[in-house]
Amino acid sequence: MLPAWTQFAKVAVAHLLAVASPGPDFAMVVRQSLAHGRRAGIWTSLGIASALLVHITAALLGIALLLRTYPVAFTAAKFVGAGYLAWIGARALFGRPQVEMAAPPAGSEAALGRPGAPAAASAWTTGFITNVTNPKVVLFMAAIFTSLIDPATPRLIEAGYGLWMVAVNIAWFTLVAYVFTRAPIRRAFLRAGVWIDRAMGLLFLAFAAALALASLR
Repeated sequence: MLPAWTQFAKVAVAHLLAVASPGPDFAMVVRQSLAHGRRAGIWTSLGIASALLVHITAALLGIALLLRTYPVAFTAAKFVGAGYLAWIGARALFGRPQVEMAAPPAGSEAALGRPGAPAAASAWTTGFITNVTNPKVVLFMAAIFTSLIDPATPRLIEAGYGLWMVAVNIAWFTLVAYVFTRAPIRRAFLRAGVWIDRAMGLLFLAFAAALALASLR
């Protein structure tokens, strides 16, 4: 069995690299923050972290390995994720732009949570569904718990690794929400208002297409 701190370091580095790389979660937090303010971005982050907890629990219980063992179930998960991302992308690409053209003052109520922004539960649900329907997260967690963690590691320690990853997710995406609602950064992005929304739409559609293509292989 690997020394606890050596094993933890490997898990922490692998997870940090994964969470910091741009993907559907990052794009969703950025869009929610730009369109609806900091509170929506933070609640979306909490939804993502909650979904990650589901993936970690599944990995600990062996469900992630079952999904890899039964390709039909995994393919179904991919299509569900692709469909949700495509729906989000279509709304951003063809719907009325949600990103306003004027940035509110830093620290103002409007910067934190604009009038008309989704309720906390709605923003949380958006983040949760974005992450929980992403089959790449299932595979990543399966890889973490089968490749980087020694089988002899006590379950309590494995659970501790999982809680660490959840905490890192919350910290990272909360930081992303904070950065993209800072007045200078927000103002720079909001000048391009409609184009930012359209670009986000294309990005989500690209993620959806990638998942759909992967499910056909």
